[in-house]
Amino acid sequence: MTALERPCGSRRHRPPGSLAASIATTAVAVLVVAPAPANASPHGGASRSEVPAYATAVRPELDRLMEDLAVTGAVVLVRSPELGDWATTMGTRTWHGTEPVRLADHVRIGSNTKTWTATVILQLVDEGRIDLDDPVSRYRPDVPNGENITIAQLLDMSSGLANYTTDLELNEQMDSNPGRVWNPEELLAIGLAEPPAFPPGEGFLYSNTNYVLLGVIIEQLTGIPVEQAFQERIFDPLELSETSFPALTDSSIPEPHPQMYTFGTNVETIDSLVLPPEVQAAARAGTLEPMDVTDANPSWGWTAGAGISTAPDLADYVEELVDGCLLSPQLQRQRIASVQPLDPDDPASPGYGLGLASFGPVYGHTGELPGTNSFMGHDPVRDITVVTWTSTAPAPNGDGPAVELARAVIEELYAD
Repeated sequence: MTALERPCGSRRHRPPGSLAASIATTAVAVLVVAPAPANASPHGGASRSEVPAYATAVRPELDRLMEDLAVTGAVVLVRSPELGDWATTMGTRTWHGTEPVRLADHVRIGSNTKTWTATVILQLVDEGRIDLDDPVSRYRPDVPNGENITIAQLLDMSSGLANYTTDLELNEQMDSNPGRVWNPEELLAIGLAEPPAFPPGEGFLYSNTNYVLLGVIIEQLTGIPVEQAFQERIFDPLELSETSFPALTDSSIPEPHPQMYTFGTNVETIDSLVLPPEVQAAARAGTLEPMDVTDANPSWGWTAGAGISTAPDLADYVEELVDGCLLSPQLQRQRIASVQPLDPDDPASPGYGLGLASFGPVYGHTGELPGTNSFMGHDPVRDITVVTWTSTAPAPNGDGPAVELARAVIEELYAD
């Protein structure tokens, strides 16, 4: 049986005694005053197995990143039958708090949501209800030049449509009224009013406008709310019981969850995520209190970024996403092949395709909202899975903290 023929959910039913059922875990006390949390496996159970060698080797670098990037809390989860499974929590659930982060904590996953949106669109392609070469004007006549923009170009960010999230008024509203409920049509009106960055198919621009359009098209074709489509088509088949997509009016996060923090306002970080040197220094020193954005309404991100999940659920999901149980074998192969380097002169640069990214041999995605950054990736050749999240984002120096944690782990996993 090939990966593309594997039934959804079968990866999690490995025989007892396998490496996957014997998870080596530890808890790293970083910026934590209270005792570190007990060992826990990526699948939620306790384990007393030996810590894998790569985990011991990378831990000092993870400690350094937590401090340098002023992260309050984080989770790292790795699955590898070859090298050993490992999960660790770092930091606390509140700024300068004492309660450690938990592996089961829920967080907002930002643009990892895009992979759900793209997957449902591709499922509709499999069902013959839409075609990748269809012009977007067939579904949304109001899109400028929409007769020349294809569904595939929305998926792979080559449409040229402007990104509504760089709009000054939207960012001012997000700062002054974080509980505001944004309707998808409001978001599209902002993005479609801006001139395109380039003609369709002649460049790459990471634009949330593309994925809000795709969300609207999902509702148009299925006749149901997009949260229901995600539930029925992805969450239920994969048994992702801790994963959800909130209604527009819902700004809550399921318990348990950490508080989520950011150091810069939305307006301050429109053009650059890098904060002034004195702000960076105070954040690293722990003397600058971050803003708690836990309860900000994520509707402004909608199908481009409003999802919620846990590290174990993200690991389960990204394995099935990459191994292909959610699509037909033919379309899954096309999806993987669509991922191309963003720098044509550097084949090793990160790649992007039909709602899927690549980072070296690892396929998946990243996500960030103010207050949380996340990474999920799976190597289908070596069967390595890496998931990270942080409850502070972006870092004061502009970095995505979870991405940097994942980078350190991946470099160690592939060191040999």
